[in-house]
Amino acid sequence: MAIVTVPATARRITGLDDVKTFLAGFGIDHEIWPLEDRVDPAAPAEAILAAYAPEIEVLKHKGGFVTADVIDVRPETPNLDTMLAKFSKEHTHSEDEVRFILQGRGVFHVHAPAADGTDTVFAIEVGAGDLISVPVDTRHWFDLCDDRRIRAIRLFQDMSGWTPHYVEEGVHGAYEPLCLGPAWVSGSRGGAT
Repeated sequence: MAIVTVPATARRITGLDDVKTFLAGFGIDHEIWPLEDRVDPAAPAEAILAAYAPEIEVLKHKGGFVTADVIDVRPETPNLDTMLAKFSKEHTHSEDEVRFILQGRGVFHVHAPAADGTDTVFAIEVGAGDLISVPVDTRHWFDLCDDRRIRAIRLFQDMSGWTPHYVEEGVHGAYEPLCLGPAWVSGSRGGAT
């Protein structure tokens, strides 16, 4: 289940309802989708997409998505560092970024305006069973956890919508991935928190 961390205040948010409420304040949707008895998360992409077809169709209708795929990233993925470098810098997209995590873990950092008018940065660690939807034009970046493994269903309105639009004054350099697992550690390197 997702864990939210706000480095500036050393706040950690766990529990489905608390995570959903916090993220909803920034327009980010979070759900838990079933994994058990549905399909082996290691099954071929076609079997995964067929098993989750009802949920995918709801998302397509709701968000205007036209296609879905399964991304499978492992430590041995060719050119992994180059691929990850595209998404580890603060950027936006011209459509919502929707992922349902089947295996592995990763961290979405979000840089968003808070209700009081200040900027806030928080991290959302996602793992198997988490569905997350980061809204269009939301400043964010993504890192894998130490095992460098993630398998996820992605939805697209237009394949070109996944081009990152980098933020020149991005704050990503001041933050490390926060893969908390059982023990929580501070993810800030100092500087902008």
